[in-house]
Amino acid sequence: MGYRVVVAGATGNVGREMVNILAEREFPADEIAVLASSRSVGDQIEYGDTGRMLTVKNIEHFDPTGWDMALFAIGSEATAVYAPKFAAAGCTVIDNSSLYRMDPDVPLIVPEVNAAAIDGYRAKNIIANPNCSTAQMVVALKPLHDAATIKRVVVATYQSVSGAGKIGMDELFEQSRNIFVGDPAEPKKFTKQIAFNVIPHIDSFLDDGSTKEEWKMVVETKKILGTKIKVVATCVRVPVFVGHSEALNVEFENELSAEDAQRILREAPGVMLVDKREDGGYVTPIESAGDDATYVSRVREDPTVENGLALWCVSDNLRKGAALNAVQIAELLGRRHLKKADETDDAAFDAVFADDE
Repeated sequence: MGYRVVVAGATGNVGREMVNILAEREFPADEIAVLASSRSVGDQIEYGDTGRMLTVKNIEHFDPTGWDMALFAIGSEATAVYAPKFAAAGCTVIDNSSLYRMDPDVPLIVPEVNAAAIDGYRAKNIIANPNCSTAQMVVALKPLHDAATIKRVVVATYQSVSGAGKIGMDELFEQSRNIFVGDPAEPKKFTKQIAFNVIPHIDSFLDDGSTKEEWKMVVETKKILGTKIKVVATCVRVPVFVGHSEALNVEFENELSAEDAQRILREAPGVMLVDKREDGGYVTPIESAGDDATYVSRVREDPTVENGLALWCVSDNLRKGAALNAVQIAELLGRRHLKKADETDDAAFDAVFADDE
């Protein structure tokens, strides 16, 4: 007996990816409902490569009673309206927006990093998915933190336009095309031209000069890994369609050589180490697109601090940064808490979620 699962925001980039990943990972769902706003009602969404078509329903009229879990990709404003209703009806919400991430009663989960924290979800029946850049960073940092205790992280991100949704991807495509044919490339979604350019500005500015995206990376990392870690981030939008990259400088309390770090990362869950000191011996965003792993390359010692490392981290932001992590949370929730009472084949059930160990 499987679960009754909702995907809210199923017509967007992340929502569609959630549906695809549920199918790819053969999530044990007996029934799946795909929801969106009224303008998308009746649209058909394919359930991965199964050939099965799902019909979009109106989230405004949907009754979540009797549904086990809902994966939300509808933005903070809509989440504020619908998440409490779903949670109160007994349907656990796994939310991709930023709305609940810093709520002390809502666990912020990356399954490879802090799986046990999910046990606090019952306070509000809501679980938060972290920011895309935070998610891949903490996957890379957690095994190193366990080995040598991180004191400080300095990160510069190179974030793809898909992080701004379909409108961001369309703007990069249209501007690139216009430049080639000599037409104007006026910005609409972004503050400046994104084609053949980089923009050191994601989300709104705060009083201290940082942006909200940078603030998210700081506070979310502290909530996931530990409040004592100092973090400073510079978040940059780059003309890449899919895949976020990060340059990390990490300072540790204890000594950790580049060789030991490579050995640790090679065995770490969710991490793929590709680190050959030769031309092409590293991973770029285009190679990460469509993959589940968080790739780490260019691990080397940082001579500017006593116990420091520098490394390069790349991941598909639509997958590990959003949809995949949400599905992994759903798997973790099922395995730890929502396991059906009449399931008798524990070994078979646990095998479905083996990747979360």
